[in-house]
Amino acid sequence: MAERFGVTLQTVRRDIRLLAEAGLLTRFHGGVRVPSSTTENIAYQQREQLNDKAKRCIARAVARAIPNGCSLILNIGTTTEAVARELLAHRGLRVITNNLNVAAILSDNPHCEVIVAGGVVRSRDRGIVGEVTVDFIKQFKVDIGLIGISAIEADSTLRDFDYREVKVARAIIEHSREIWLAADRSKFHRAAMVELARLDQVDMLFTDEPPPAPFPTLLAEAGVTLNVCMA
Repeated sequence: MAERFGVTLQTVRRDIRLLAEAGLLTRFHGGVRVPSSTTENIAYQQREQLNDKAKRCIARAVARAIPNGCSLILNIGTTTEAVARELLAHRGLRVITNNLNVAAILSDNPHCEVIVAGGVVRSRDRGIVGEVTVDFIKQFKVDIGLIGISAIEADSTLRDFDYREVKVARAIIEHSREIWLAADRSKFHRAAMVELARLDQVDMLFTDEPPPAPFPTLLAEAGVTLNVCMA
């Protein structure tokens, strides 16, 4: 920021402090972010448009890595919906999902079998949650569990907002041979209330920019394969 605006580091630190005191920024070790709620996600329509280019880039990278003829679970999220759109040319897939938007997208692929989980449909994003959904997921063991996430914190935790959604995602992790995480750059250092998993439970992370510190170290320690997509 000092280089961008041609000011001293002391000026940047002072202005950041003033912005943080005014509630316009939240400080964390090594940087700042726009403040956001830890208890409630932003609206689906906003999430659908937020970082759309990055999500499409990530989706293409994920789709390239998914082989034909495999089984996978796609959970709730606008990033997983972007992945579904990139899978329309795949053949021989068997996809289980608790996301009605994903099911609608992939139903246009005649070479893909789509299995929709039962449960309670959330009207705001057409995600399916609840104990029935968890029990349904537990019937399967798939090759790839692809999950989206709301927040990745510097303590290595993956977090989300809805406890019911988190319980389904935990079941996906338990019943997948590999766990792939799709998360754009805005998810790093974001805060959310409910812990879903930890980085060492993830096999591969797809994102659109090299993660900020301390995540490269955390990913290496957790043995996570990092895939940074190229636009």
